[in-house]
Amino acid sequence: MKCPFCKREQDRVVDSRSARDGFAIRRRRECLACGRRFTTYEEPPLRVVKKNGERIPFDSEKILSGIRKACQKRPVTTESMEQIVEDIETEIRRQFDRQVTTRAIGELVMRHLRSVDQVAYIRFASVYREFKDVKDFVDEVKPMLK
Repeated sequence: MKCPFCKREQDRVVDSRSARDGFAIRRRRECLACGRRFTTYEEPPLRVVKKNGERIPFDSEKILSGIRKACQKRPVTTESMEQIVEDIETEIRRQFDRQVTTRAIGELVMRHLRSVDQVAYIRFASVYREFKDVKDFVDEVKPMLK
């Protein structure tokens, strides 16, 4: 960590605890160069649990990539897509402590896409739910037609 006062990177942690919101770790640090104290807030790393059980670091760019593919040639702005990703990440960090499943992420993406563009929603759902034939498409579209 860089000291906000002297800009050196030599410090020691004096105290660590959970922040009040529960999303971050509050660390009280002391600069070894100038002796002044400062506070940092660090988010614990979020892991994604894949279908095969593998755990990988959370990467919001992967969500954005999937949304971009689903929204290709659709009237959905880049800003809207980025806002969806931001909303999803906020929701994930609020609901999950240290790890989240790909299933939970996929469901959140579908919920957000459904309210933005129904064609993009169906595109994403077809890949996410691994539609096997046209019947799967019809079953997904039926509730939207009512």
